[in-house]
Amino acid sequence: MSKSTDISHTHHNHLPQSDDGIPSVPIRSQSLASRRESTATLTGSPHGEQHSTNHNEIIRDVIIGFSDGLTVPFALTAGLSSLGNTRLVIMGGLAELFSGMISMGLGAYLAAASERQHWEAEHARESWEVDHCPAMERAEIYDILADYGIGKEAGDMVVRDLCKRENKTDWVRFMMDFELRLSEPDVGRAWVSAFTMGLSYFVGGLIPMVPYFFMGNAMSALGVSCVITAVVLLAFGYLKSWVTIRTRKAGLWGAVQTLVIGALAAGTSYAIVRGLDSGGS
Repeated sequence: MSKSTDISHTHHNHLPQSDDGIPSVPIRSQSLASRRESTATLTGSPHGEQHSTNHNEIIRDVIIGFSDGLTVPFALTAGLSSLGNTRLVIMGGLAELFSGMISMGLGAYLAAASERQHWEAEHARESWEVDHCPAMERAEIYDILADYGIGKEAGDMVVRDLCKRENKTDWVRFMMDFELRLSEPDVGRAWVSAFTMGLSYFVGGLIPMVPYFFMGNAMSALGVSCVITAVVLLAFGYLKSWVTIRTRKAGLWGAVQTLVIGALAAGTSYAIVRGLDSGGS
């Protein structure tokens, strides 16, 4: 017998035995949920590390909205600038800006609402399976544990504690977390996502348009807009990559990548509108 087996055997000898010979683990007075709440109160997070899923989702919405706002309206105003009419650029840019903001907000709301509905449907299905197919669900727990290198003997204790009739809530949550890999979305997430993404799009799209409000010559305004937008694209590209990956190399690559994408979008739009205008004349 190996040393590790001896240690395990000695440890089990000090545990009370159940009728089937499997060592029983003393029942703890606190539920898993209450222990998590207590730990979170002391440490700021369930396991002493600072993670915030809600903040990550907000950052994601800001990145999507702001990056789209910088590139799409900028490309449109650059294309319209080739016509030489500043008023036309402002009217077209504002129309696109407001419609884009509404579209982005609605899209974000529908996506978040659909995610919540999907989770609720899967949760109801999993709850029904726990009630009507408990043996199959227990077998799935063993399969999940096996994927993490946990054998049947160790899994017996987990399954016995988790699959009690009075522990259905944790049982269903375990299956949602580890079988389906679906975390419960926040109820108010849809509205927050819609507001965040829509506002980020509007702010990002307004930046390239600012010179047109103060300059009468469309081409001169386009030059100033290109410089401002290029600086903002570089700063935003660096910042978004640094926030998500947290390395200087990733930040520099993100800055260059964002600038190239914005320049390609604006250049393509300008060339298309210029070509159509030349063909029409």
